[in-house]
Amino acid sequence: MAHTYDNKKIISKEMRHIMEHAEALVDATAGELDERIATARTMLKQRLDSAKGEYDELEAKVMDKVQSADEFIHLKPYYVIGGTFISGLLLGWMMTRK
Repeated sequence: MAHTYDNKKIISKEMRHIMEHAEALVDATAGELDERIATARTMLKQRLDSAKGEYDELEAKVMDKVQSADEFIHLKPYYVIGGTFISGLLLGWMMTRK
């Protein structure tokens, strides 16, 4: 679980960094008078706001799934071991076939 949490932190940090750069771009073009730039700024701002909301929702869903998988593994470890074993056998059998 700790490894998953570390990966989550890294990905989250990168996504926030990308969003900060996009917001800086929007702020840097604030003084431009060209209508195309103004339209692009508005569209980028809307997409950024939408992406932030979707990212937060996705992050919450993924963490819920990770928590439920972690709980299942702790409650029924032999089911997980058996499923992994059977999956490995099937995968090995498929890979050795010609």
